[in-house]
Amino acid sequence: MARRRSQRPQPELFPRSKRPTIPIEPTHRLVLLTDEMDWPALETRVEEIRRSKLKSAAGRPPHLRALIGALVLKATRDMTWREAEDLIRHYAPARYLCGLTETEWTPDYTTLHDFAVLLGEDGVKLMNEFAVKWAVREKLADPSVVVGDTTAQEAAIPYPNEMGLMAAFVTAVTAASKTAGGVFKEFLHESALLMQKAKAKVRAYRLFAKTKPVKDRMVAQMTRLLERVQSPLAAALQRARLGRRVSEHALTARAKLAKLHQALSTLVPQVRYWLRTGWVAKDKIISLHVPELYSIVRGKVGKTVEFGLTWGFTRLRGGFLLARLAGDRRELHDSRFAITAVHDHVAMFGTAPRAFGYDRGGHSIENVQTLKALGVRDVGLAPQGRCAWAVDDATRRTISRERAMIEGGIGAVKSSRYNFHRPRARSVRMMGTAGQLAVLGFNLNKLARSFAARREAVLVG
Repeated sequence: MARRRSQRPQPELFPRSKRPTIPIEPTHRLVLLTDEMDWPALETRVEEIRRSKLKSAAGRPPHLRALIGALVLKATRDMTWREAEDLIRHYAPARYLCGLTETEWTPDYTTLHDFAVLLGEDGVKLMNEFAVKWAVREKLADPSVVVGDTTAQEAAIPYPNEMGLMAAFVTAVTAASKTAGGVFKEFLHESALLMQKAKAKVRAYRLFAKTKPVKDRMVAQMTRLLERVQSPLAAALQRARLGRRVSEHALTARAKLAKLHQALSTLVPQVRYWLRTGWVAKDKIISLHVPELYSIVRGKVGKTVEFGLTWGFTRLRGGFLLARLAGDRRELHDSRFAITAVHDHVAMFGTAPRAFGYDRGGHSIENVQTLKALGVRDVGLAPQGRCAWAVDDATRRTISRERAMIEGGIGAVKSSRYNFHRPRARSVRMMGTAGQLAVLGFNLNKLARSFAARREAVLVG
């Protein structure tokens, strides 16, 4: 039987042009931001950040204007770096934002990602401070009335339980050993039987462990199996340090194996402590791949514990936000962040706010006295128990109203538009960068809406 020829549509008599010539809407949010932004000042600040992090100034200078525009584009809406590249290549307002309307060149997604990695959380934080100071100059934000709060940034990890963490160790070690060189292929061959037993134990746990005694017994058996894997893995890592040079891909795999070995060495005693006492060990590891993550007890209905990082937020009157990532789980406790937020405000604006508000977690007589010593006239820390407010009733209502609105700002940053919550990041460093980008995008969108309102125009895009 003869094959039927595919029916293709009849081509048009005159082919359509692939170079459209439509004007860009002047009230598009990206166009408004581009027209209003002080690009020379922003480029100067970003170049200072970039030079402070480079080992050498050798090489061709970057297309800084395009890279900053791409970072702003990604901040204003959630997207991957590949999607950002595609938008910059084909979306006219995005090309206008990046200053590429007079050229056909487009930065690729690896260049954009590398630029974000170079800036890091602290670099994007400085860009966000630039945006907030811009809002203050435009009289859209008032730094004299400030409120603070802390929140959690959840990581994109599965719920951490002991058997799940140990199963992840087996899977990750097996995958990394295949590409780390001959030494680790030998280790994988020698440990094949132990790995098979471990995988069988994981399957049995998921299928048959229905009661706590059975679960505890199987977790203890799994722990003993992995302890037997740890010794040959340590020996393979030691031999690899003395061996010949290998490819960069193999070096990355070896670094991953060393990290997994160290994480399991910390996890095993914690698992044994939990089996022995029924209590979670201090500084419990919740992810082998990102061991810096920690659990945050929030006491919320339906979600008592969140797993990720702690952030401190400061809101200026007008709705603009500043964010600070905690260096560890104890740095931004409520009682400490009430003071830290004012210190950061003084460092940024040169003077303390006239009024500062915080919830009852930050209240203490010492904190009230410290804030007054820093220059805060109206200290609006919500009192605990029967303590009285440190301000009069009218000021209390004003600060309480401002304090309530920070929850809405944090909720907006955590929405699906900005990628703050459970970001696509595989390290604490990139989680911090994603968090600051989300706050930057929130502030820039707020600026765009304000500029449109001034012009009495309808914002599009």
